[in-house]
Amino acid sequence: MTPKFCTVADAMKVVDTAAEAFKTWSRSGPSQRRELLHKTADLLIERTDAFVECMVRETATSVAWAQFNVKGAASLLRETAALTTQVGGETIPSDQPGSMAMTVRVPAGVVLGIAPWNAPIHLGFRALAMPLACGNTVVLKAAEFCPETQRMMVQLMLDAGFAPGVVNVVAHEAAVAPEMMEALIAHPAVRRVNFTGSTRIGRIVGALAGQHLKPALLELGGKASLVVLKDADIEAAVNAAAFGAFLNQGQICMSTERVVVEAPIADRFAEALAAKANRLAAGNSPLLNGCLISEKAAARVVALVDDAVAKGARLLTPMRRDGARISPLVLDGVRSGMDVYSDESFGPIAAIVRVADADEAVRIANDTSYGLAGAVFGSDISRTLQVAQRMECGLCHINAPTVRSEPQLPFGGIKDSGFGRFGGKYAISEFTDLRTITIQTTPSTLPF
Repeated sequence: MTPKFCTVADAMKVVDTAAEAFKTWSRSGPSQRRELLHKTADLLIERTDAFVECMVRETATSVAWAQFNVKGAASLLRETAALTTQVGGETIPSDQPGSMAMTVRVPAGVVLGIAPWNAPIHLGFRALAMPLACGNTVVLKAAEFCPETQRMMVQLMLDAGFAPGVVNVVAHEAAVAPEMMEALIAHPAVRRVNFTGSTRIGRIVGALAGQHLKPALLELGGKASLVVLKDADIEAAVNAAAFGAFLNQGQICMSTERVVVEAPIADRFAEALAAKANRLAAGNSPLLNGCLISEKAAARVVALVDDAVAKGARLLTPMRRDGARISPLVLDGVRSGMDVYSDESFGPIAAIVRVADADEAVRIANDTSYGLAGAVFGSDISRTLQVAQRMECGLCHINAPTVRSEPQLPFGGIKDSGFGRFGGKYAISEFTDLRTITIQTTPSTLPF
């Protein structure tokens, strides 16, 4: 553990400690790593109330979303524990007589994990658990909005039995963020970087990692489209759109940013989604009780709505704002040229784009620099699958919301949503080095 706020010099000592601990931890057996990850999950469930209270206090989110974070993180820890015996290689046929060739995967070293504030427990443990399962030590750079929540996570892992130095946290004041980021990535002991956050900061992280030849896993912003085909179950699609757009005030990288609806059902869908949003606003849903992270973020949401309305969109729900709290909003008639069409809102806006057919729906869904998540609703599974396969995103769900993930599935994006994959066995290649070993079992024939 470290002081409440670190200087850059403090952080360098933390990395040095992690590098020293790597010498022992990298030789630990898979059963030891698995047991510690399971113990961490057990303790997390036991301390749910403390984590929920801290996350709500720091991020102003709802109790239900914080509880969802804890439950998801525990599941992630248990699934990641299963990876410890999957870190393997293979034998490869060799053309050299009497030669055996094989590959092995070995821990990379110290991993720098950078997790965001919007799901700090779930995504924080994701940044920690997967590298640890592969035999790396980890330094977590705490999110500036919730340093105490992420300090508690590291303390939890120490309490579970991880040795000092194996898992670490660095929290710092906002003013030193650029210097801190550069120093941590540049440290010679840091061999991998994983970052979850905005595309803007992801570009900086990626550039710094490239400068120092450090592989980086970047899970960045999104502009997820939910495509509703004319044969879709409207009620199911409305429920998925509302869940994807309004959960945690829309502050999720997979949030439904655009709802792309075929014209024959657009009127019915828009009316039903607006009614759903109004019921959610009036019903005080536990998952919608939170606020946006700041009043500045709320003001940006209002500005996006105002811009869209000024350019011809219709706001189908009242603008209910109380400081940083905004009730669900439904915009209809959104089109290219409106800021909300292209910019990630990170707020509770469901923006309906009407299209003539499935081809136009695919074009609209792909008309973005982002490529993280997407979804398609339709009754004809063959047609729906064809649409899903044409959508440019790292994950696409058929007849399910854009907000959906499971810890055993690969998770990550394309285009401006980043590269690399968290999740299950797909994370192993991100946090290990692949090495080739050959064994000459008979004397080799050399030219001299």
